[in-house]
Amino acid sequence: MSWYYVPVGTVHPVENFNPSEDAAALRKAMKGFGTDEQAIINILCARSNYQRQQIIDTYRVELKRDLLKDLKSELSGKFEDVIVGLMMPPINYLCKQLYKAMDGIGTDEKTLIEILCSQNNEQMHAISHKYEEMYDRPLAEHVCSETSGNFRRLLTLIITGTRDSNDVVDPSLAVEQAKSLYNAGEGKWGTDESVFYKILAHASFSQLEIVFEEYKKLTGRTIEQALKAEVSGDFFEALSAIVECVQMAPHFFAKKLFLAMDGLGTDDKTLIRIIISRAEIDLQNIKDEFEQMYNKTLLSMVKDETSGDYKRVLCALIGGA
Repeated sequence: MSWYYVPVGTVHPVENFNPSEDAAALRKAMKGFGTDEQAIINILCARSNYQRQQIIDTYRVELKRDLLKDLKSELSGKFEDVIVGLMMPPINYLCKQLYKAMDGIGTDEKTLIEILCSQNNEQMHAISHKYEEMYDRPLAEHVCSETSGNFRRLLTLIITGTRDSNDVVDPSLAVEQAKSLYNAGEGKWGTDESVFYKILAHASFSQLEIVFEEYKKLTGRTIEQALKAEVSGDFFEALSAIVECVQMAPHFFAKKLFLAMDGLGTDDKTLIRIIISRAEIDLQNIKDEFEQMYNKTLLSMVKDETSGDYKRVLCALIGGA
């Protein structure tokens, strides 16, 4: 259950941090003929995002150069995508991923679900605020224009931050909410989807955990079984994502990572996004969960599915098996 694990990342701030030394070493790695990619990996993957921001500032002040521009001109492909992603403040990075998921023709619903359904209220407010600042367009409005139906309603409720941010649970209310979910779905002919999206988008994650337990007591079935029977499509995927993140976020992300690499070809965008965005939050927990679920390590699977500098940078972020 989600509230019984302590989130542990794989990337931590380095002790005795010296941004001037790092800035000089990065410049040296890119100066002249050829680039020392390994030196770039060694420095940037062993610093926290906050420290990387300080390196960017120091590089500009002391070397009178733009570190991001230098990196972009020296690197390419998926390796560049990872490094550039690492250099963005985490919230800006998530906003950019959301924007890319909606920009142009078609919408990448999977990315919208993964990012929006895994945030608590505070994180969601910050993302929403930053998105409008970066793209001069409200996130809720952009998502509304790219989605429809109950899926749109659910995401809009999440984005507008109506989720209860109070972590105090109300057991008697949980019983009522479980009954409401049952009466809106399995307990009637047809489904009243609005009850599902209102409860799953409004209640805090800790409250929802109790609601799901009460649902099982009341019906003998899990909330996942109920959702499968009652809803479908992107709406089902989004509600399921909330349920998984409530019960155990590392499980949700481990599954996403596995699916990104399983079968033919690799979904590099998902692989990069999850590893970058969870590295300082709970990537260690995700690794542990991954190994339990699939009987192989995340590191070994990433090694099999990637190559070159791209492989080296991901492995550096994931850390030892």
